[in-house]
Amino acid sequence: MEPATIILFGATGDLAKRKIYPALYNMFLDGKLPQPFSLIGLGRREWTDESFQANVEKSIKLFSRREPADPDTIMSFIGAFRYRVLDVGREEDYRKLLEQVEKRERELGIPQNRLFYLSVGPELFEPIALQIRGSGLGTSNGWKRLVIEKPFGHDLESARRLNQTLSQAFAEQEIYRIDHYLGKPIVQRLESLQQAHPAFYELWVDRQIANVQITANESVGVEERAGYYDHVGAIKDMFQNHMLQLLMMTAVHIPKDSGNGKGRSKKTKVMEALEPLQKETLRNRVIRGQYTEGVIKGDFAAGYKSEPGIAPNSMNDTFIAAKLQIANDDWRGVPFYLRTGKRLKEKSTRIVVEFQGASEPVGEESHSPNLLVLELSPKESITLQLHSRKQGRSETFQPIELDLGANPMNAPEAYENLIWDALRGDATFFAHWNEVELSWQWVTPILEAFAENEAPLLPYAAGTYGPAAADALLEADGFHWWFDDKLDREDRQDQNSDRKEGIRYAYHTNH
Repeated sequence: MEPATIILFGATGDLAKRKIYPALYNMFLDGKLPQPFSLIGLGRREWTDESFQANVEKSIKLFSRREPADPDTIMSFIGAFRYRVLDVGREEDYRKLLEQVEKRERELGIPQNRLFYLSVGPELFEPIALQIRGSGLGTSNGWKRLVIEKPFGHDLESARRLNQTLSQAFAEQEIYRIDHYLGKPIVQRLESLQQAHPAFYELWVDRQIANVQITANESVGVEERAGYYDHVGAIKDMFQNHMLQLLMMTAVHIPKDSGNGKGRSKKTKVMEALEPLQKETLRNRVIRGQYTEGVIKGDFAAGYKSEPGIAPNSMNDTFIAAKLQIANDDWRGVPFYLRTGKRLKEKSTRIVVEFQGASEPVGEESHSPNLLVLELSPKESITLQLHSRKQGRSETFQPIELDLGANPMNAPEAYENLIWDALRGDATFFAHWNEVELSWQWVTPILEAFAENEAPLLPYAAGTYGPAAADALLEADGFHWWFDDKLDREDRQDQNSDRKEGIRYAYHTNH
């Protein structure tokens, strides 16, 4: 890895404190940072180099996944950090920054490789990019790369405008759009899972999949984000980016003889094949909800409209479930069910692949289909749940779980993986502009229908798994959400007499 300078905008912010500094520190301990390296933090606070370094040290002690190392190791790490005050709109500040960057490069004898990390609000992406170009910061004898966090626009038009501006200062291959879900170890293993296990590859390519379920449940409410969240809702905050990215990663088929980096172009092909929804027909394909008061783990939870900073007449969605279809040879006819929401019964992010061939009832019992379960949070694991007959009782079936590998203790976290990839110039697990544009195009009819109140906003009690209509979305096709609490589902279905008895809900506990 070539030595480089990391120029961090928003160095005093919460994301830097909780994620970026701990990630860099763990990378440093693992030998995944170039040596030497330079980091220049930028912010509006009147900090000195010493106060900046002290705050970085405090951050890694509070938020690193590792126990603090010895003082000499910490000092070796934070000794590479410098700080300067910068006004985003002031040209002179960027010229002085360039002088400091070049000075540090000469002191350390490192090439002019520069990673610009914009840990700031999205409204600052465009002016910062233009200032980088105008000041000469982006003109060097080495490589330059721009890292930005979502959101990448708030609708299709704004996303295109942002990309057009960024393209004036950086080429597409120099722009690294972070979606931290793509940094999760389980997600990054999806491709290798196909390649390393021929049985799974054959199941994938031979169309042995009945349906795919992608869930991202949160038990928390809006917390301190009311001002932002009430203008975007679950559809923009989670669905347009995280959920569709997980769908792309799950649906990508990588041929065995493909070279490195093929997955990124394949993701775009998945989005291109995603069947569009029309405003007139999405009622049967998209469920939106808003949480009301309820109980979560024994504690009272206020309704969304009672949250501080939320308008009492808000029509904002806090839950989205949808049925999606991919019209290509790999996935035609296989439904993808996606759901995400706040104030749900549990915090969990998982991908469940349900295979075809669920057996018919035998005797008095029925048994569940085989499942591939990828748990992304709160714990990480990959399991294959197979069902076989119990010994001695041919009419009885039991689940057998095969542990296909989990995230080991102290394995790299998402930001470690993504920053390391950016420093190496590997854009595989970042969102390409084509994916971003296609995602906005796909959700635009939904946004328009929501704005025109074409899709009903359904209430659901905090502490449940969302509106009952989200269950009906699958039940219409003969499926159900896996791993939801059975009693909770029955309550939400209002004791639906049509529910089949005997279906067992298997729970996997990470070990």
